[in-house]
Amino acid sequence: MSKRSTAGAVASAAVLALTAAGLGVPASAAPSTSRTFTVVAEDGVAAETAVAAIRAAGGTVVSRADEVGMYQVSSDRADFAAKATAAPTLIGAAEQKAIGRKPKLDRVEQEHLTAAISGAAARKGVARKGAKLDPLDDRLWGLEMIRADKARAIEPGDRRVTVGVLDTGVDASNPDIAPNFDWALSRNFAPDLVDVDGPCEVPSCLDPVGTDDGGHGTHVAGTIGAAANGFGLSGVAPNVSLVELKGGQDSGYFFLEPVVNALLHAGRSGIDVVNMSFYVDPWLFNCTANPADSPEAQAEQRAIIKAMKRALTFAHNKGVTLVAALGNENDDLGSPRTDVTSPDYGADPYPRPIDNESCWNLPTEGPNVIGVSSLGPSGKKSDFSNYGTEQTSVAAPGGWYRDGFGTDTFRTDANMILSSYPKHVLQEEGSVDADGNIVAGFEESVFKQCKANGECGYYTYLQGTSMASPHAAGVAALIVSRYGKAQGRAAFGMSPKLVEQHLYRTAAEHACPEPRLQQYRDEGRDETYDAYCAGGINFNGFYGYGIIDAYAAVKTPLDPNARP
Repeated sequence: MSKRSTAGAVASAAVLALTAAGLGVPASAAPSTSRTFTVVAEDGVAAETAVAAIRAAGGTVVSRADEVGMYQVSSDRADFAAKATAAPTLIGAAEQKAIGRKPKLDRVEQEHLTAAISGAAARKGVARKGAKLDPLDDRLWGLEMIRADKARAIEPGDRRVTVGVLDTGVDASNPDIAPNFDWALSRNFAPDLVDVDGPCEVPSCLDPVGTDDGGHGTHVAGTIGAAANGFGLSGVAPNVSLVELKGGQDSGYFFLEPVVNALLHAGRSGIDVVNMSFYVDPWLFNCTANPADSPEAQAEQRAIIKAMKRALTFAHNKGVTLVAALGNENDDLGSPRTDVTSPDYGADPYPRPIDNESCWNLPTEGPNVIGVSSLGPSGKKSDFSNYGTEQTSVAAPGGWYRDGFGTDTFRTDANMILSSYPKHVLQEEGSVDADGNIVAGFEESVFKQCKANGECGYYTYLQGTSMASPHAAGVAALIVSRYGKAQGRAAFGMSPKLVEQHLYRTAAEHACPEPRLQQYRDEGRDETYDAYCAGGINFNGFYGYGIIDAYAAVKTPLDPNARP
């Protein structure tokens, strides 16, 4: 997943969870006593009734999403949030504010780099060989694991099929992304927040479509649909169209309003598949009434739960197949541990016992979402990956730096997932110099490919359930490409329920390991990483219905008895 994996490791936290979509404040803006809030209405409340309640509490509606009963509000009243929460027609209100920035490197996704900085042993090893299609594809062991290399001979993807990358942006200048990038449908819903993301690159603070100052979204996009064009590397579905849905901040945080607006746009625009490799900040788990939380925090979380469930349902009902990363907290989502990382901004985190019946990790545990766990090259569950029979739908390659204990591949970059990445982000991270050349010492983790005309693309390794989810999203896109049908005038698609059923039916079943209680002591992990795999070969907590299989998905006919 994107951003830091544990807020406790963060030197400075980030923004308040409910940020204002489309209304970033330039660094030069004059100070104001007016504050910005997100307000969510109760079920069944008419839009005008909600607006009237907001006004009565002293707020002014700036923008609204009537489909989910969500309103962006400005107010200069100190007691606005309390008054709005007390209104019987409103669930709650939360203020936008910011107090810091995320760390430079992600503890899980960039473990190979943090290990190098800490002086931990790291070895070059040998590249794990995948199928040779584009020049770097021999490093994509994930394509071979899910048989995507064989699938494209039958179905490489259909240009009419659109995959939304709900993430930090997409660098459309990469030569592997450019051929498949859909400029018409792409949108940015997350303006830069100066205190979190740093100085704005443009006066409006709304980065242009086709850019990515975080890198995470570009990596995800490449795995889904990098073009098979004899250059760089190729994705799972190399002929589908990629749509940027920027709902994440440059710093890697994802907040309610941009995420909800992105999902609404996906539904309205007829996007076929949306990948979500994140959780909605600031709460790892949103609970309806956690005794550890203040009344204000409880109201805020109820608002997040309600708005996210409404948005996910809206997108699903409009034909969007929803795919999400399970998360990198090495936790059983059906029996979660005490949350010690939330909130991840605005106040110090504190211990929050999690009641599974009234708490949700969103969007992963939201309605109609396909949850994806992460595997290493050996097929073992990555030590960091969340799991559990309640939420694991399928498993997919997400990388595992520490895979291969006892072999020359242990603790090597090649155990991770290679994909596209913006040059300027690599420069900021120190692996590419000002001239665009790879810095000495990074030759095994960063790659540069250039065309005869001087146009270059950059690629690097990451790991995480964030990298597993786009493999599954890519297979979902292949299913729509293969079995989708014309739907009305100039439309093409497939029922999300049918996509989901076929994805599960064609996944390669995988039994729990023996012993079922997996420990990772050899890999240097303590007992907090111990994970018990419950279930049988048909379905279990590590692999769900199995490891996604692109070849089986496009070769196996649809179940004639399947119903949307």
